[in-house]
Order: sequence, then C-alpha cells, then structure tokens
Amino acid sequence: MSIILRVILILCSFFAFFLCIKKIKQSKLKVTNSVTWMLGSIILILMSIFSNLVGWLSEKLGFLSPVNFVFLVIIAFLLIQAFIDNIHITELNEKIKELDHYIALKEHKKNESKEEK
Repeated sequence: MSIILRVILILCSFFAFFLCIKKIKQSKLKVTNSVTWMLGSIILILMSIFSNLVGWLSEKLGFLSPVNFVFLVIIAFLLIQAFIDNIHITELNEKIKELDHYIALKEHKKNESKEEK
C-alpha cells in the first residue's frame, strides 16, 4: 500500500472519529448510532498502520493489490451501515403508523362525542 494512501486513510479516519465525538458532545448524534462509524475509523487506522498485515491478508485472499482489499473493507462497512440505517427507518415507519392510528382513533372518538351532543 502506498504511503499516500496510508496518509489519506489515517487523516480521513481521524477526521471521521473526531467528528463523531464532536457530534456526540453536541448531542446531535447518539452513541449507539456512532459506534459503527467509530469502529470503521479504528479499523481503517489499524489497516493503514499495519499495512504489511493488509498486504499479507490481501495476498492470502487472492486480491491483486492491497488497495483492492482496503476498498472491499470500506464497501463492506458502508453496506453494514446502510443495513443498520434501514433497520432504523423500518422501526420509525412502524412508529409513524402506530401514531397515525392513535390520532385517527382520537379524532374518531372526538367526532362521536360531538355528534352525541
């Protein structure tokens, strides 16, 4: 892995890690939502520091270049994050549906009480 790629990985990983910490301190991001981002940053930092291990691992897995292995790890991380986000979206949609039903029932009861008077 080239030194330029290693430096870029380290800088971007530290930036993402400290951005997560800053957003948590500002209460704009929950700790549970930032865990995957922090773990991804730490993994990329470790991959850039131990580039010999990445080279050995990529060779054993049949990659032509260690950079391709790094890209695979990044893509896998993003797919995991998209899956987690999809789970959260599904949960929120269910809550919205329940809230919509609750509001409809309240309005129906309110309309029935007005008609009785």
